[in-house]
Amino acid sequence: RSPAGMLLVAAGLLLAVAASGRGSPAGEQESPPGSRFVCTSLPLDATGAGCPLPPVPMQGGALPPEEELKATVLQLRETVLQQKETIGSQREAIRELTGKLSRCEGADGKSAAGAWKNEVGKGKDTMGDLPRDPAQVIDQLSRTMQTLKDRLESLEHQLRANVSYAALPSDLREMLQRRLGDLERQLLSKVAELEDEKSLLHNETSAHRQKTETALNALLERVSELEKGNSAFKSPDEFKVSLPLRTNYLYGKIKKTLPELYAFTVCLWLRSSASPGIGTPFSYAVPGQANEIVLIEWGNNPIELLINDKVAQLPLFISDGKWHHICITWTTRDGMWEAFQDGEKLGTGENLAPWHPIKPGGVLILGQEQDTVGGRFDATQAFVGEMSQFNIWDRVLKAEDIMNIANCSINMPGNIIPWVDNNVDVFGGATKWPVETCEERLLDL
Repeated sequence: RSPAGMLLVAAGLLLAVAASGRGSPAGEQESPPGSRFVCTSLPLDATGAGCPLPPVPMQGGALPPEEELKATVLQLRETVLQQKETIGSQREAIRELTGKLSRCEGADGKSAAGAWKNEVGKGKDTMGDLPRDPAQVIDQLSRTMQTLKDRLESLEHQLRANVSYAALPSDLREMLQRRLGDLERQLLSKVAELEDEKSLLHNETSAHRQKTETALNALLERVSELEKGNSAFKSPDEFKVSLPLRTNYLYGKIKKTLPELYAFTVCLWLRSSASPGIGTPFSYAVPGQANEIVLIEWGNNPIELLINDKVAQLPLFISDGKWHHICITWTTRDGMWEAFQDGEKLGTGENLAPWHPIKPGGVLILGQEQDTVGGRFDATQAFVGEMSQFNIWDRVLKAEDIMNIANCSINMPGNIIPWVDNNVDVFGGATKWPVETCEERLLDL
């Protein structure tokens, strides 16, 4: 025969032996019904890519084809014998497991379970040696699970029947009632304790609030005494107003207002080193005109005088941190104005709101520029520094009088707005302090 024919015969023998080893034992896997095997002859040079044959040791060189086929058949027979031994060991394991399951399903479930535990404890655990899906084992497990399920349903039915028809014993009912009564009393006691704590807390809060209000009232009275301040200064005019921060809430307010004016003179002492610009030393606003009279140095602009929102730039330089005496005069006739610093006239001009009388009934503010009457302050325009001796007259003072005021020769209060303590209120943190003497201010120049 040809080598290909011999290969076909050997494959047929292997399949016949394997089929005879699978068929008879109960509980083993069988070939699915209707399955068949197809044998296809392969050339010798293609055996490596399909089903490789076991290697046969070569002795003394290459064998004839007939000898090589005989050796292959012997090797196949050895393989078949090894498979038979494996199948036999699997049969023993299945029989052992079947016996154990039968004992588990015996009438005496407790003794069978105990025997199973003892045997498992001292014997060999063969659960891992079972075939992957034995049909009989699956059927037996299904029957066992169904039996357990039926027993559980029976127990549940009995439990429901007992609960439905059994009444609670009388002593148990009495115990439950006592327990509920105790819980109710404990709850009421806890509620009463909480009410007492709430009442105590309310009393403590009221006492604390009353104590705080008493302290605040005493503080307000002390502040009022300090603001009245007649006894704080040697003389009613020997004080200054300090505005240390550039904010929109620190300011002073003159209580008196202006009458209708056709001319005026404003003089004051001030000290500031704020930059850029010292801000607004004072502003006077009336309904319909927020810039009726304003003195301002804002940003890098020169100091300006505004009358009825008209502007004149003044040749004053007062941002060196020293005390300076400033006087400004104005008359409605041709709008003439003059500017004095430390008693010396530094500038004059005209046509500043000519023939415009100053309106009465406005608000005079120290340290802030008003955008509305008495309010809408802008922090960037606020005055930073100290001021004193703010006086207003209803006429143009002579240059000689201004010089005498500046060099401390005379003390001339304003006949319209004098600088006295009870005419100036401070707000927002602005403060009043005793001012340096006029001679001390002169030494600072």
